Amino acid sequence: MEKGLNIPVLDIPRIVIIGGGFAGLKLAKGIDSRLYQTVLIDKNNYHTFQPLMYQVASSGLEPDSIAYPLRKVFKDKKRFHFRMADVQNIDEASKTLQTSIGPMQYDVLVIATGADSNFFGMENVKKYSMPMKNLVESLDLRSRILTNFEKALNTTDLAEQEALMSFVIVGGGPTGVELAGALAELKKQILPKDYPDLDIRRMQIHIVEAADRLLANMSKDASEKTEKFLKKMEVNIWLGTQVKDYDGKEVITSKHVFNSKTLVWAAGVQGVPPAGLNATLVRGNRILTDEFNAVVEKEGIYAIGDVAQIKSDAAPNGHPMLASVAGQQGSMLAKNLNALARKKPMQPFIYKDKGTMATIGRNLAVVDLPFLSFSGMFAWLTWMFVHLMLLVDYRSRMVVFVNWAWSYLNYDKGTRLIVRSERKK
Repeated sequence: MEKGLNIPVLDIPRIVIIGGGFAGLKLAKGIDSRLYQTVLIDKNNYHTFQPLMYQVASSGLEPDSIAYPLRKVFKDKKRFHFRMADVQNIDEASKTLQTSIGPMQYDVLVIATGADSNFFGMENVKKYSMPMKNLVESLDLRSRILTNFEKALNTTDLAEQEALMSFVIVGGGPTGVELAGALAELKKQILPKDYPDLDIRRMQIHIVEAADRLLANMSKDASEKTEKFLKKMEVNIWLGTQVKDYDGKEVITSKHVFNSKTLVWAAGVQGVPPAGLNATLVRGNRILTDEFNAVVEKEGIYAIGDVAQIKSDAAPNGHPMLASVAGQQGSMLAKNLNALARKKPMQPFIYKDKGTMATIGRNLAVVDLPFLSFSGMFAWLTWMFVHLMLLVDYRSRMVVFVNWAWSYLNYDKGTRLIVRSERKK
């Protein structure tokens, strides 16, 4: 047994995976237990389905609908061990990880630590804004939204009331667009019933986007349809606009100043490589790898998912930070490591783009497939089906489906409970 960790030392190589996101999950599932001992490390004991976190933030789903215990995922996998810990440092010379629960030896190390918010050096924005990159931050945002309306109900100062009911979302990608649509549905269907003493018409939803269109990574048609849908839902869209500063009360941009108590940051992400890894980092703080996901000039160390960027002529700026990319890299690396143990050649990673989609609201979504683009209700149904199938287990799929069906039939969203005080940064 390895001292302090209760992990047996076997006569087969040990793969240590840092991160239980889409990439780490797919990799751990694909590793052949006859060839390797697998150890998965994560600071949380659950996997989060990040594409639906905005629905937790907007009271559409409860957190247990999109989070699943990692131990349960791998309950039947042999020679597998999960440890909840923080990785503090990597010692490449001795092939040892220093973790919050003690040192851990590895033969093969895979970094799948994902990404976090990138505030581009704006310390005030970092301090006062509400990011939404993990489940805790989504719950914090939900608490902020609901608490704001409780505060707005108890003030007679109209300027203060409007600031509490104004929501500025920075970033016009899928996260920003989907959250704006969810808030617009709350404004139209839910909040007037919950707060009959408030003039909900004063509620304002703004999307601030630096590019000249929304959903810049999707087709122009999808961008135009999304803008049309959101404007119909009374969402204000500010294109070609950059955020300069935010003090918790005023959002200063290159075009306008917004009085708002809530700035949601969905504008940028960056990789979060662990400390001690002396690797080449490229744009977005991502680890540079070769086409096999091996970290450049490192032996026995790999990186996959959002934290990694493959050096490739086909994708000079790397692949997009999407769950589909992370999952495919995890699956491919598992096949390659299994092949390596059998002394067979590894295959280079080639991303298979199966399409991109975003939902805006009830019966409204946009879908870009490699051979077709469409929008409206059929796109919305397609989006729902795909996201249901991507959830980890049948229970989660059933819970989410029932919640969606209930919301659709009753024009209602979740229970809207404030069960946590807002955490201080």
